[in-house]
This record gives sequence, C-alpha cells and structure tokens, in this order.
Amino acid sequence: MTITAHLAVSSAEAAARFYRDAFGAREISRLPTPDGRLMSLVLELHGSLLHLCDEFPELGVVGPNALGGSPVVLALDVADAPAVFAAAIEAGAQVRQPLGEVFWGDLHGQVEDPFGQRWNISQHLRDVPADELTAAAAKAFG
Repeated sequence: MTITAHLAVSSAEAAARFYRDAFGAREISRLPTPDGRLMSLVLELHGSLLHLCDEFPELGVVGPNALGGSPVVLALDVADAPAVFAAAIEAGAQVRQPLGEVFWGDLHGQVEDPFGQRWNISQHLRDVPADELTAAAAKAFG
C-alpha cells in the first residue's frame, strides 16, 4: 500500500513548472478537460508520485490559497537539504522556517510554495537516542 498526495492548485501547469524547478519533478502524464483545465497532472518527485489538478470550484475542489491556507505539510527527505531549500526559494517559495539543525537529528526547514502548499525539507544528519529525543522534545515544547 502507498499513499499519494493529490493537490488542488490554482494552476496545475504553473505548479508543475514550480515543482520541476524547485524539486526536480518530472511529468508522467496529464488529463485535460474540454475547457482547458487539468483534472490530472501526475509528477514523479524523488521516487514518489504527486498528483495535481486545477481548481474546480463548481465541484468544491479548490487549493489552499482559495481557503486561506492549508493544515497539510508535505515532507521531502533529501540528500542535500541546502541545495533543495535554495532551489525552492529561487523558484518562488517563501521561507516559513529557516533551514537549521533540529533536535531530532535533521537539517530541517519549511517553505510555502506559490500555490499555498507547505513543504518540509529535511536531511538526516544523525540518529538521536530515544531518551535524548524525549528530553529535547520536552524542553522544546515544555
């Protein structure tokens, strides 16, 4: 079993370009509707599939920008977080959390893309023992 994100965005075409430039995504397939919108645009992104579609407000399908934001964060675990983070910013993402070392052993930061989707970008640096992790979490959130 796998789980695949299916994102509604204001422009699937523009989002696909952004994800190509920011994250190295490559297009697999697309399915347009007669009015020119895309009901499906499938990308391959670091070994995972990502489905995009244009907004269809008449069907209740809208993206985060139309809703005032999203509670969902997509996570990218990458080998070179500084390079991916920089590429995302250069492609138009806004920094929500600067890239830095975090207590769970990753180099981690968060960006929001121009379509309102949030992305965690992480690179694993070290394994943290469970007791150290629990103590650090208690300190951070205590």
